[in-house]
Amino acid sequence: MSKDKILIVGALGQIGTELTLALRKMYGDSCVMATDIVEPRNLKNEVGWYEHLNILDKDRLRYLVEKHKITQVYLLAAILSAKGEQNPGFAWRLNMESLANVLNVSVEKNIRKIFWPSSIAVFGPNTPRQNTPQTTVADPLTVYGISKLAGERWAEYYHLTKGVDIRSLRYPGLISYKALPGGGTTDYAVDIFHQALEHKKYTCFLNEGTYLPMMYMPDAIRSTLELMEADSDKIKIRSSYNLSGMSFEPGELAREIQKHIPEFVMDYKADFRQGIADNWPQSIDDSQATQDWGWKPEYDLARMTEDMIYNLSKTKLPQVV
Repeated sequence: MSKDKILIVGALGQIGTELTLALRKMYGDSCVMATDIVEPRNLKNEVGWYEHLNILDKDRLRYLVEKHKITQVYLLAAILSAKGEQNPGFAWRLNMESLANVLNVSVEKNIRKIFWPSSIAVFGPNTPRQNTPQTTVADPLTVYGISKLAGERWAEYYHLTKGVDIRSLRYPGLISYKALPGGGTTDYAVDIFHQALEHKKYTCFLNEGTYLPMMYMPDAIRSTLELMEADSDKIKIRSSYNLSGMSFEPGELAREIQKHIPEFVMDYKADFRQGIADNWPQSIDDSQATQDWGWKPEYDLARMTEDMIYNLSKTKLPQVV
């Protein structure tokens, strides 16, 4: 492990914030370089090794890979579903060109391993909504989903034609106390905790009864590390693996929060994100990941809610890598 040098693109985002810390714990602080287009929000010791990187700048990416002898890249930079609909042209460019840059530099410089996340956003109105299979109809209606579906095809293409060891997970909605919402359709499940603790009320932008697949961030981080540490011959899916933790609707989450904050109340005012959610799966079949590399979630709704409230009660400010 100590011989690997890891570059994380988008390290200050929701996933990157925690994944950077986990990778540094595994590989050592000096072997994991965090990069992002913005400067760190503070300069405490947690920031560690940091370089500025606009992932659309392929020359800068190549320079960092060459200079630091990078062997693994985690590409986390992306514009998510809701924000992507506000500027679809730039969302497409960032989401696709970033992946193209990493794939092409990996071929040039013999990068050993790449992680790139996909999403349940690749699915659409004709996808089976219950226990969505690993291989099924994928007809996304958002630029985010379209870009992720195209990215899955490029990932498999580079693996088959150029031998790139790229690995991917179709993340469900992710819930974390260490980072604020990042512009996704499932972000109500993060914001609701902040509002419950601060104001004891929340207006949900999705309707009651809108079931969506979700995952607590510790499970998401662990699944990523387990996938990347698995032997290459165990990775049978080179587009992206289905991944699941739990499925719930806003009312169920609100009632779970009320067990800890009895005075909390929630109402509903659906916005454009409801249309996005209505075309996504309600539950995911991730048995392929279980079969291939042993995936198993640890958190259910009750355990996740308890942990979120406990940690946010201590500090409601997001931690920065």
